[in-house]
Amino acid sequence: MPYFNAPDGARLYFEEQGEGLPILCLSGLTRNSRDFDFVAPHLPGVRLIRMDYRGRGLSENTGKDTYAVPTEAKDAIALLDHLGIEKAAVIGTSRGGLIAMILGAMAHDRLLGVAFNDIGPVVDAGGLDVIMGYLGVVPDAPSLDVLARAKLTDPAFDNIPVERWRTFLSHNVEETGDGLALKYDLALRDAVAAAFDQPAPDLWPVYDLLADLPCLVIRGENSDLLSAETVQEMARRRDNLIVTTVPDRGHIPFLDEEEALTGLRLWLEKLQ
Repeated sequence: MPYFNAPDGARLYFEEQGEGLPILCLSGLTRNSRDFDFVAPHLPGVRLIRMDYRGRGLSENTGKDTYAVPTEAKDAIALLDHLGIEKAAVIGTSRGGLIAMILGAMAHDRLLGVAFNDIGPVVDAGGLDVIMGYLGVVPDAPSLDVLARAKLTDPAFDNIPVERWRTFLSHNVEETGDGLALKYDLALRDAVAAAFDQPAPDLWPVYDLLADLPCLVIRGENSDLLSAETVQEMARRRDNLIVTTVPDRGHIPFLDEEEALTGLRLWLEKLQ
């Protein structure tokens, strides 16, 4: 399995496929490289690079004090260095989009463009409450099959077969002899809780630093984390922002929906 060393020596997992334009995929808070399995087949002609953040997936657990967006941004730069990539575009899902904004401030010259998947400079409090409700909590279900069937009643998502839910859930939850287990360090909850205790940073100036790069924002129509008002302000601040809304999706679209793919294709055209 491919690994690289972070600046502090942490051993982090990554994978890559294809050739062409480098696209660095940064996943959601508790997620990992598998976050992009659904969209990967729809992105031909690119070099798709994925990484598991520290404490997630196959990467090393390094403790709650290290599970922070700036640290994860430095890890992303280290991966590009490891691969000898001078510049890359970023698809950032949720937390991945926050990391992309920090990269814009920390290493703007390494970015070709950013696609935000259901994330922006303002993160709605209601969505954060939902995240804290499940973060670090092992699902109370006897199997992935039962957990997948329960997702069929999620009011924010519609027209999703149970097989898709099971595959999606298996990316972040595994069945063991002792029941279900999470594929991330449970200390991540403590790290996020500590961050929530601090005043929320103003990310608009950081977002504005990306004004010279091709950018896309994909929003789930039923998202509780990214409001329509935030997307409108993102678009107001730059005339060339690509905006697409995915119906019947909350936080977060899978990215293989037709609306998401249309936005990604337009974004890739601008990049190339």
